[in-house]
Amino acid sequence: MAVDTVEFSGSGERRELVGGSATFAALSCGLFSPVRLVGVVGEDFPKSTLEALRRRRTDLEGVQVVPGETFRWHGRYSEDLSSRVSLETHLNVFEHFRPKLPTSWRDSKMVLLGNIHPSLQAEVLDQVDKPLVVAADTMNFWIQGTPKELRALLTRVDLLILNEEEARELTGHRMVARVGRELRALGPRRVVIKQGEYGAYLFDEHGVFHSPAYPVDQVLDPTGAGDTFAGAMLGYLSAHGAQAPDRRTLRRAVVVGSAMASLCVERYGTEGLLEVTPDALDARVRAFGRLVHTDAEGD
Repeated sequence: MAVDTVEFSGSGERRELVGGSATFAALSCGLFSPVRLVGVVGEDFPKSTLEALRRRRTDLEGVQVVPGETFRWHGRYSEDLSSRVSLETHLNVFEHFRPKLPTSWRDSKMVLLGNIHPSLQAEVLDQVDKPLVVAADTMNFWIQGTPKELRALLTRVDLLILNEEEARELTGHRMVARVGRELRALGPRRVVIKQGEYGAYLFDEHGVFHSPAYPVDQVLDPTGAGDTFAGAMLGYLSAHGAQAPDRRTLRRAVVVGSAMASLCVERYGTEGLLEVTPDALDARVRAFGRLVHTDAEGD
């Protein structure tokens, strides 16, 4: 949970944008299923966002509000929004944060481990009794800096979600088909490799599936798109048979995640997620169907 300052070559600098992987994922997931959110914010975190999370069926008992400032990130995107550089990172109240689940949450059946140190991800998992689905995100920083801890975590993960660059670095291979197989061999039953504007691959027990990305007219801010994708995918699985999802449900979850991410990037920060409605999401999912059907009427 964060507050960001982001520089865009085409539209200048945007300050006080609400961000953070937990925020994006919870707002996305809450359209489908109740959410239990664990995180930490300072006294500067917008109360309006906390209220929006509550309206989106998010239980905030696990969110610590402590004196000080929320995690703050300042970054700059390239002109084509394909890459970014971090200019400033201030951990603030996040520096000494240790995730702690309320005792009543130990029965949670689905767990999404956000992009933090693998040891902290493991600590969260230790606090849950027999979850049905454990999903995890990671990044190059942990792949390079904590490979032993990350690989230990992957043996406990059911669904790994990461981008193509990270997947290649973790496996040491280039071809996406081999990368997917190698990642599954590390422990996760299912792997999603995100390819940004080119879509996403799902590798699982049913084979290989690829979903295109929706061709939005204008991308304003790609921040949080991956977390939005993960939140929507997990929310959809939670609402449609998480215990034993069939091939269709898993693949549709990927499409739903891609659709939600496409709505996110059309606005700045979390604005797009705050405004999205079930009808708008359904229309975007149907548009995905028309992208791949040879029948013009297919959805």
